[in-house]
Amino acid sequence: MRVIFAGGGTGGHINPAISIADYAASMDDGFEALFIGTKNGMETKLVPKAGYKLEFIDIAGFDRKHLLKNVSVVKKLIKANSDCRKIINNFKPDCIVCTGGYVSGPVAIAAKKTGVPSLIHEQNVYPGLTVRGAEKYVDYLALSFGETVNHMTRKDKCVVTGNPVRHEILTADYEQSREKLGINKPFVLIFGGSLGADKINNTVVDMLDRIVKEDKISLLFGTGDRNYESVVSKINEKNIQLNDDVKVMPYIDNMADCMAAADIVIARSGAITVSEIAALSKPSILIPSPNVVRNHQEQNAREFENNGAAAVILEQELNGEVLYEKMMSMVNDKKSLLKMSENLRPLAKTDALEKLYELMKKMSDKGVNG
Repeated sequence: MRVIFAGGGTGGHINPAISIADYAASMDDGFEALFIGTKNGMETKLVPKAGYKLEFIDIAGFDRKHLLKNVSVVKKLIKANSDCRKIINNFKPDCIVCTGGYVSGPVAIAAKKTGVPSLIHEQNVYPGLTVRGAEKYVDYLALSFGETVNHMTRKDKCVVTGNPVRHEILTADYEQSREKLGINKPFVLIFGGSLGADKINNTVVDMLDRIVKEDKISLLFGTGDRNYESVVSKINEKNIQLNDDVKVMPYIDNMADCMAAADIVIARSGAITVSEIAALSKPSILIPSPNVVRNHQEQNAREFENNGAAAVILEQELNGEVLYEKMMSMVNDKKSLLKMSENLRPLAKTDALEKLYELMKKMSDKGVNG
């Protein structure tokens, strides 16, 4: 099976595509994949590291606040559509899988024009602009939540698959990961997504000195690539002396081990993040991003909170004192952590990769048989 994957910008769009590709490769000895992305997204780092080929198009998202800027966006879209058709014709895929981000738009259009079956995967309850725009071009709308069907025009194309969770997440072990990482204290993992989150970063910096001096926990803090130097500068300004138990990194490459080893995860509540938290039954403090369409991250977080599976702190309520007190109260209440873990199990969906692979096989057969 030969497959083109399109998804770019953040790890939330790219990692699912890599997970699907890895699963397909494990099921099909003849599997070949090609990724399409942009030169300014996380795909430039993540895709080559995963061992897949990557080709670039020049595309940008529409600016809803400054409409005149969209003239150049439209020009890029026209050129990207042409470039995508060339890539498809050269690679000759059996099917195409789009996992979101504005890269997926021109790829879905080009798939339709070249006659290659395609699907687009929506991770959140409310479909984004790209998915809504692509639904008339693709063969399948792979959805993570049943409720999303109500928001789609082409309900006949909808298949509820869940969110793909990386194989290494599903197979990671708490004790083995802690031994590998050398952790022997309560361990807290904090990250704001692949690109980072300023509010979370600043809040963590505000409580780092206290964490180091009290020496009660191990902590790994992922700042996001673009914010790392700024965070390190603020740490130095505050004269905070980090140690082996408190580490700051731009990007966490070994996320499976780190998340498996964690006693508490503090993160945004994007769809992939909460899916992985549920798969590993990890107690968490979720801090929804307020800068997303239809506030879908808060809805993700509230679903977990309402099921006793996470604590939620809204960004406007967030500061170093609030986060520290909540974090340490959870660390010190092992009974509540265990209950939270138990409540996560019904929320976990772990067969999305199998369902998506079945759709890929159907599309490949359709492509071969016309």
